[in-house]
Amino acid sequence: MMLWIKALHVIAVISWMAGLLYIYRLFVYHAMEEEAAVRARFEVMERRLLNAITTPAGIVAVVTGTLMIVMATGFLRQPWMHAKLTLALGLVASHVYAIQARHRLLTAPQAVSHKRFRVLNEVPTLLMIGIVIMVIVRPWAR
Repeated sequence: MMLWIKALHVIAVISWMAGLLYIYRLFVYHAMEEEAAVRARFEVMERRLLNAITTPAGIVAVVTGTLMIVMATGFLRQPWMHAKLTLALGLVASHVYAIQARHRLLTAPQAVSHKRFRVLNEVPTLLMIGIVIMVIVRPWAR
């Protein structure tokens, strides 16, 4: 059963990452757009991406990750797992910020600069790099 949960976890994480990376790119273009009709199109794309892909994938990733920890509690004694979980919380925070940013863009499209969204677009990538290193290399493993 653990391998099925792990497979589902990896699929969910890939989908979640794709959504997080794309949503911030959409925000860059949305924040730069001045034409109302094009902004409306971005609003639809952002809503669909968050509601249909990114948020469900994030939920599945967190649930399956939690299940794996419950099934193999020994990993909680490993320092690399503490680092991995901290980075994963960073992904959750990035996701929550994306939801908040979308709401801000709905009311004030230029309230957050496109340059800030360009920087924020790199955060999930950096967190993912750290997570992959923790899981594959397992530094500080006992």
